[in-house]
Amino acid sequence: MELEVRHLRAVCAVADHGSVRKAARQLGMTQPSLTTQLHRIEKALGGQLFFRESTGSRPTPLGHVVLSRARPIVADMRALVDEIASASVSDRGARLHIGSTSSRAVAGWLRRLRLRLPGTEPTIRTDVSANALLQMVAAGQLDVAFVHEVEGAPLRVPPNLVEHELIAREPQFIALPETHPATAKQIVELTDLAGDPWMVDPTVDGEWAGLRRIWAAAGVNPRVVHGDYLTAADLVAAGEVVTPCQPTSRPRHGMDIRPLRGDPLAVRLFMACRRDAVLAAPAEALFADLTASYMEIAWASAAYRAWLGRHDGPLPVAT
Repeated sequence: MELEVRHLRAVCAVADHGSVRKAARQLGMTQPSLTTQLHRIEKALGGQLFFRESTGSRPTPLGHVVLSRARPIVADMRALVDEIASASVSDRGARLHIGSTSSRAVAGWLRRLRLRLPGTEPTIRTDVSANALLQMVAAGQLDVAFVHEVEGAPLRVPPNLVEHELIAREPQFIALPETHPATAKQIVELTDLAGDPWMVDPTVDGEWAGLRRIWAAAGVNPRVVHGDYLTAADLVAAGEVVTPCQPTSRPRHGMDIRPLRGDPLAVRLFMACRRDAVLAAPAEALFADLTASYMEIAWASAAYRAWLGRHDGPLPVAT
């Protein structure tokens, strides 16, 4: 087999994400397809590129050698494609590519950006992996990204990015069936949920580590079901599981949302862009629109509004 740039890109993606599953998601492939491709690449190169471990994939000595040569090639090709793409749209006005992990604030952000930048059509890319989005910003594939960082599980922020912090520590709430006995409380104890199955999306950067940390601290060991959070909402409403959720989440029929006592699970929210980026508007203006959008949904959420009323911050009072 003759190696191509797409093969080198796959190797770099596995190394960057530390996981074949996450790399496959970022590359738009299935995990079995990427695994098969890696085996073919290793066969062509004559050796193993990654140690496969329970915690993920780690480069072997040969893998480090290949990565040292592959990364400049992939970066140069990406820069070439971006340069051509920039030239091709130059006659159609400015561009603004934004990325985000899941957030209800995105819709309002896009609306405000269109008002601020008439003639510019912002595009949005969503991904469960904040690390993948940050890498895309660093590589010039995105202009800015709005991401969350789970407390105790730092993201790998590329050195050429600038962070604009929206919230230093935002509590994560719990979604539970409306028939659950704990809904009788305004604030739920973690031990109230120790006997419930929890649905967790292990592809969300830091989520699994953050939950294991708070369970260990509380001395509980609940059953865990792996899945995505869209499916989780359906299962919560059906009375099958509980699951962590953003405080801005909108409850559906059959579901209630409550804060956890002591707010043990939290995230940091920030927007990132490149230091040398030439954007359709100043980064401060883009961040101001994001902040306004986030405040709008935060204060519209009954559960979050009640929490904010009991605490100083993390958001200013809505005007």
